[in-house]
Amino acid sequence: MDTIYAQASARGKAGVAIIRISGPLSWSVTEVLAGSLPPARVAGLRRLRLNGDFLDEALVLCFEAEASFTGERVTELHLHGSIATVSAVLRALSGFDGLRLAEPGEFTRRALENGQLDLTQVEGLSDLIEAETEAQRRQALTVLSGAIGQKVDGWRRNLIRACALIEATIDFADEDVPVDVSPEVLELINRVCGELRHELDGVGAAERVREGYEVAIIGRPNSGKSTLLNRLAGREAAITSDVAGTTRDVIEVRMDIDGLAVTFLDTAGLRETPDRVEAIGVARAIERAERADLRLFLLDDEEVGLISPRAEDLVVQGKADLRSQCGLAVSGLTGAGVGELLAEISERLSRKAAAAGTMTRERHRIAMSRAVEALEMARDEVMLRPEHAEIAAEALRDAARALDTLVGRIDVETLLDEIFSSFCIGK
Repeated sequence: MDTIYAQASARGKAGVAIIRISGPLSWSVTEVLAGSLPPARVAGLRRLRLNGDFLDEALVLCFEAEASFTGERVTELHLHGSIATVSAVLRALSGFDGLRLAEPGEFTRRALENGQLDLTQVEGLSDLIEAETEAQRRQALTVLSGAIGQKVDGWRRNLIRACALIEATIDFADEDVPVDVSPEVLELINRVCGELRHELDGVGAAERVREGYEVAIIGRPNSGKSTLLNRLAGREAAITSDVAGTTRDVIEVRMDIDGLAVTFLDTAGLRETPDRVEAIGVARAIERAERADLRLFLLDDEEVGLISPRAEDLVVQGKADLRSQCGLAVSGLTGAGVGELLAEISERLSRKAAAAGTMTRERHRIAMSRAVEALEMARDEVMLRPEHAEIAAEALRDAARALDTLVGRIDVETLLDEIFSSFCIGK
């Protein structure tokens, strides 16, 4: 396998920049530059030189294959973080035979191929790099820690046990089997099936934490929606005017509310209109409102119309600076009531987030759904047709294979390019 190298820290001027080298030549190349290597996992200060040219004074770290991120011999060069210094060292490395610049995500891909990470941990690392809020950070760290792989291993052990019990009855079909294995097999199937269903219930909420929630601001024209959005954003994100129908398209502002990523949607004012362009905006507003995680109805003196609030929607009186209001009321112009509104939105979305499970992606949901279907088939065969032990055993193996795809043990090649396309060079 080639030895690869790349800058592992962010591009641009910084106090310290890190260059990572991974592969069979990493230690020998570093020794050429540094003159000598410090002991493994002990940082040593070295002067980097090549052909008599002084490149930089750097901290050098060496990792053995069994103790590195990629599962290969790795060295890290902690340089002074100027663009010129990094360029000089990268240029020096490019001159060594057998070395090449790493592709995006290639260090992590080697960690996967060498068994240092499973596929869900790779996804967790990707999410951690992209995390914008505290909730996303915590969720990504849970996945990166291997929590999904640990659950899958427990489920697989139970399925292997159940399959072994059934196959014992097949192998000894002509002999008297002293114990009826059906009760234990059914107990194992029901246990795994129940845990999978519990995880399936939390996938939607976990995916929303990862991708962010949407809150649609809905109201009639001139009800103060755009002014409220600008107040929430702290900038002029939307055009405000006393001319009805100013907002024609959906305007989005992304925020961090108590650790949750939330995108507020300013939609066109809801009303019947002969204006074809405005009518398109109204249709888009209704469509996005139907898909939003939370709908905020901003009322003025009239009912909103076209859409009726549901029980889980948030109904707020607008333009609190112009009229006395009862209940929750806000003014985008003065900011009155905005703090209380954000607290209410945070509470409602936090309740949704509390239902989040460990699994975070649609791919995880599909794999678990396939496993549940196979387990239900196995249970039916054991309960209703005990003479079909071979079919029950094969269904259990199908369930185990579905779980193997979840952590990347089998059938994942088509996913890898898509997953690693989001990684930066050096990770």
